[in-house]
Amino acid sequence: MDSYCIGIDTGGTCTDGVLISNSTLQVAHSVKEPTTHHDLGIGVGKVLERLLSFGIPPEAVNRLSVSTTLATNAVVEGRGARVALLVFGHVRHFKLPVTASVFMKGGHKITGEEEEPLDLEGLVDSVRALRGEVDSYAICSAMSIKNPTHELVAEEAIGILDPKPVFCSHQVSGSPGMHARAATACLHARLMPLMVGFLSSVQISMLRAGLNCPVTIICGNGRGANLDEAVQRAAITVASGPAATARFGCTAGEQTALVVDVGGTTTDVCMIRNGWPVLSNEGCRIGQWQTHIEAIDMYTAGGGGDSHVICSLEHSPSIRLAQTRVQPLSMTTGLPDPADWLGCGLRNALVMPVEGLDEAAASHDEILRSLLEYGAANPETLALQIGMSGVLLEKWLERLTYRQQIRMIGFTPTDALHVLGKLKIGNREQAERGAVALAAALKMDVESLCLRVVAATEQVIETIILDYLARKVWPASEAAPFLSSKDNPLFSLSVAVKIPIIGIGAASRCFLPAVAERLRTSVSFPEHYEVGNAVGAALIGREEFPADPAYWQTISEQE
Repeated sequence: MDSYCIGIDTGGTCTDGVLISNSTLQVAHSVKEPTTHHDLGIGVGKVLERLLSFGIPPEAVNRLSVSTTLATNAVVEGRGARVALLVFGHVRHFKLPVTASVFMKGGHKITGEEEEPLDLEGLVDSVRALRGEVDSYAICSAMSIKNPTHELVAEEAIGILDPKPVFCSHQVSGSPGMHARAATACLHARLMPLMVGFLSSVQISMLRAGLNCPVTIICGNGRGANLDEAVQRAAITVASGPAATARFGCTAGEQTALVVDVGGTTTDVCMIRNGWPVLSNEGCRIGQWQTHIEAIDMYTAGGGGDSHVICSLEHSPSIRLAQTRVQPLSMTTGLPDPADWLGCGLRNALVMPVEGLDEAAASHDEILRSLLEYGAANPETLALQIGMSGVLLEKWLERLTYRQQIRMIGFTPTDALHVLGKLKIGNREQAERGAVALAAALKMDVESLCLRVVAATEQVIETIILDYLARKVWPASEAAPFLSSKDNPLFSLSVAVKIPIIGIGAASRCFLPAVAERLRTSVSFPEHYEVGNAVGAALIGREEFPADPAYWQTISEQE
């Protein structure tokens, strides 16, 4: 009997899964399910259930590989454990987005000799004060990469005073630079409980599906980690999705190429050179966090199939693409007729409470109370119902979305593609009703509206690609004028990209051909590009990349 491996990618919009034969390396089956943001394991469970429904016995599956956006999204959204950072040594104070930062005496010299005795009294007082205020600790001592004694002593002391997870910087990074080393330790400390919850839900889903096989979690450097590694060093899964993207891109047969993943929430760009993914020469940077975490050289920016289309009539009819993601009309069930709520200004979205919303908790929030009492409404109606508008209403809705208490539904490029007949994965009729409502508000025909939405999306993707390439040639500060001058009222610049593009993602075939034409390059779509990240995850799980770090460094330096 043939054996199989399963690859799963939990993206911002969809959770994709593939079943790959180990003997032929061919994709036997692939599925897509909506990502369940409140519990990613639910979406993973549905994918497993569907893949096994094709008649493959669970015992024939010998590995499950998962790439996830959990760590990246948690960092961007500010979620995770409350972390206390303890720093020892005469160092310049620095800031990290943690609950508390405490700087104390201690540390070692570059020779490994003690520079100053560890301030044990200050350590004890600090930990006693922090008990109950934090969930985990990160420790960073000067030159601990030469002598980790002070970090190890502090770890023991914390274990006695406040038994919670402790992350020592020398255990997560062997590089100098205290700021980045501390940030690396803090990220591990912050993400550990989220990873524990995610992996627990994945294991529960596996049990329900009857699977009993090893699990590989995809890391940002394009390698796999087992469950224990993923928990103890959770931050290594940052850039997990782009790593799977790059690995799939290697299957296209190009030696040097750009791999562009057009997702629902973001567009990710990375590069392969000499047939392998390129690693970043610097540690991975996520938002405010500059770390020593090894990761694929990639660039991610907001803009994809589910970006919010904002229409305005302030000066003249205008259409723009917001970086925020909303749920497309075509992918929403139980939706009121868009003609009743969709239009310009504050009529640009419908606010709906999530299923199973805790009514007791909702009773303390004006917006949630109004939604439960009167039903779904657009921001214009909500403003009238609760007497709130402007920036305050916008920020309040953002907070409720972040807490996963409401859903925002609006017109998106995905809907425009449905109307134009270029995509058939959702409810076209619902998308058409939305397009009719917006076209009427802007006094234009439906086809022109949808073509402008697609053109705006292509422009966003083109800019993301140029952002990535320009920063490969010039520093960011020098690249910015070039990018902003590409098209302006006085002159325009024509760009010719010298390497081909490899497209990934269900929507990529709809947008990338026109983008490639404008950039005067070619684009290809390997087989199963719609679920490319899941394929990449499966390949990483079953095949080890070259283990020698010097190999990867050589590849990166060839930039």
